[in-house]
Amino acid sequence: MLHHFPLIMVVNGHNSTNLSDKDKEANEMTFFLQKWKCSWSLLATVASVVALISVAHLFLFPLAPSLEYFSMGQGQKTCTPINASIRGVDHDGKNLQPSFDLDHRFPADSHKSVVYRGAPWKAEIGRWFSGCDSIAAEVSIIEKIGGKDCKNDCSGQGICNHELGQCRCFHGFSGEGCSERLHLDCNYPSSPEQPYGPWVVSICPASCDTTRAMCFCGEGTKYPHRPVAEACGFQMNLPTTPGDPKLVDWTKADLDNIFTTNDSKPGWCNVDPTEAYALKMQYKEECDCKYDCLLGRFCEIPVLCTCVNQCSGHGHCRGGFCQCHRGWYGTDCSIPSVLSSVREWPRWLRPAHVEVPDDMHLSGSLVNLDAVVKKKRPLIYVYDLPPEFNSLLLEGRHFKFECVNRIYDDRNATYWTEQLYGAQMAIYESILASPHRTLDGEEADFFFVPVLDSCIIVRADDAPHLNMHAHGGLRSSLTLEFYKTAYDHIVEQYPFWNRSSGRDHIWFFSWDEGACYAPKEIWDSMMLVHWGNTNSKHNHSTTAYWADNWDSVSSDRRGNHPCFDPYKDLVLPAWKRPDVVSLSSKLWSRPREQRKTLFYFNGNLGPAYEGGRPETTYSMGIRQKVAEEFGSSPNKEGKLGKQHAEDVIVTPLRSGNYHESLASSVFCGVMPGDGWSGRFEDSILQGCIPVVIQDGIFLPFENMLNYESFAVRIREDEIPNLIKILRGMNETEIEFKLENVRKIWQRFLYRDSILLEAERQKTAFGNVEDWAVQLLQLSEDDVFATLIQVLHYKLHNDPWRQQLAHLKKDFGLAQECLIRTK
Repeated sequence: MLHHFPLIMVVNGHNSTNLSDKDKEANEMTFFLQKWKCSWSLLATVASVVALISVAHLFLFPLAPSLEYFSMGQGQKTCTPINASIRGVDHDGKNLQPSFDLDHRFPADSHKSVVYRGAPWKAEIGRWFSGCDSIAAEVSIIEKIGGKDCKNDCSGQGICNHELGQCRCFHGFSGEGCSERLHLDCNYPSSPEQPYGPWVVSICPASCDTTRAMCFCGEGTKYPHRPVAEACGFQMNLPTTPGDPKLVDWTKADLDNIFTTNDSKPGWCNVDPTEAYALKMQYKEECDCKYDCLLGRFCEIPVLCTCVNQCSGHGHCRGGFCQCHRGWYGTDCSIPSVLSSVREWPRWLRPAHVEVPDDMHLSGSLVNLDAVVKKKRPLIYVYDLPPEFNSLLLEGRHFKFECVNRIYDDRNATYWTEQLYGAQMAIYESILASPHRTLDGEEADFFFVPVLDSCIIVRADDAPHLNMHAHGGLRSSLTLEFYKTAYDHIVEQYPFWNRSSGRDHIWFFSWDEGACYAPKEIWDSMMLVHWGNTNSKHNHSTTAYWADNWDSVSSDRRGNHPCFDPYKDLVLPAWKRPDVVSLSSKLWSRPREQRKTLFYFNGNLGPAYEGGRPETTYSMGIRQKVAEEFGSSPNKEGKLGKQHAEDVIVTPLRSGNYHESLASSVFCGVMPGDGWSGRFEDSILQGCIPVVIQDGIFLPFENMLNYESFAVRIREDEIPNLIKILRGMNETEIEFKLENVRKIWQRFLYRDSILLEAERQKTAFGNVEDWAVQLLQLSEDDVFATLIQVLHYKLHNDPWRQQLAHLKKDFGLAQECLIRTK
């Protein structure tokens, strides 16, 4: 029968104890089919019977799960026993089971790669993809729809996690029901020498919003909600050397100016934007509109804030924290509770058959519901962590560009940032919206732990409550603590960690030296990083930036693990904004004859050059060695590289059109900066063959893709022979590598996350931006699709999973594709 429940359409479920006679007949027929292979005549007879039963079933239970669900149990579409090898069948009835002599069926090419979906994979990996991933079928998964209440409905100052029955409190609030108000100071304690305390980004001589540790003009001014960000409220001292920038005196407030109503003084809090734009009022130039959600020279234009997936259409983005509508929860408001409407459920939960307990409408209390959904593995469970690990880091940031891949302009149109760390936001959003996501941890193959360390990095000195003083100024130590606290939370609140000692868990370490500083408790997990240092050569912190150095982090906290383990971890590409000119010009496809430059590198070359990084340890000295040999611009002493050549460009001078320069080159240099840099992605996205110079350090997907097919690796001790090696490469090999770059370049683009944003913008405003038009024309696998493929391979090929092989799950694959117990 059909139950009615507030805001949700549900149907009554059935179990084996109260089946109708027709349902019992169907189950008996199913048992017969599962025990014996079908002959064609028998199939015809059975088909007739099943058709009659199905028609009756449709009239009796029109909204209930289909007969196939009850009879086949796990979505099998075959006449073989469930415990026998599963043969995939396509819609035309063709047998898709591969020949499992994969070595012969999918031979490696001369570079020891096997191509699958246009990408040259390492042979063993490519063979498994070709024979197994290609035939993966959907399986039936029971999704858990949460129904637990939270104390006092979180007092209106937070969002209820209906899975755990716990509140996720907004910035400045805490406690079981978010009823406790926190006091987050903008300033450290004062002293006679430092009346506003030691410098911190939030330092404030005006009005501090103690729920967020952010500084504003405050009551009594014409514009009380206008930010007084950092240097704005303090006096400026003229430089001692002409041409140098002014210096901020953090001990002396500039209240006379920022609060002035005198048109002839450089004010801020009472400056009328119209008057200032008409040059009728002066304003303090050091004041700026740094906070998110505001735009204009005087922060007079309210715009969209940046939230994860922009709250999925089920909430309001308040500075980075999603304030979800009733019935929805999660960091991006994408998880429905039993109070939501089935019609509004996200695509990754549809179509769903919802089963409701018979007594639910009688008890009046909220309970969890089960929804049956068809999905392909791998399945990823995403922890809904407390907001201090994600949303609060977004909501409280003092500079709108930090740790996000987009903000919004005065039309609320998307403005993509150059933040390389934006990859973390992109991956997080894609996983949350993916059909591979599951709410059922028991069915999950992987568990994603969303700690936004990209925000911790750039916000380490933002405000006193982030407590850098307790870590001696080391951002590496502070971030390690965040991860350890997240580990403690999931071990205490969820049952999934101990199932594999965390080896099926995924963590993203986005910054310069990747997972070097991961706490020892989580090292067995899979790490997503941008820096694949195996420590085979550089067995220490390699960054030139002292605050990120991890050498002094105690082994009691860190353990003694390397930064990257290629057998379990994965290097992901850095974020690169969608460049309309490059995409429309199709620079990646530029042919060999139009690439006149043999080798190209444009970037910081260290202390020998004007404006270069002063540390000799910068780039581990690699860029400096390349410049010493092949520099095409004079250094401070006016010298060029010892082997400079006309068709070799190694320069610190900013290119007038960087992408065009890359697209005009055959080979492009890929060398470290402080740690990883985005030069590999720059090369690939413009169709240039990457030349990698960093020993023992893996690049994006390098432990999965066959780099010999599209890249060149040069050992650090071979740098003097670099150009000789490149000139010695024959044209056939060059054309082969260029062609492979053209095939795989989209695997280094975060198209999925970008198109999610395009869809949101189209829904909100009815138009499609130029960048979306260009991206919609692309169809090959992107970063996220590649990640899912890698996870699928690992699911069935990681040896440690043998201990979990006893878990009887439907994987939608032939038995020969599944990992076997010893």
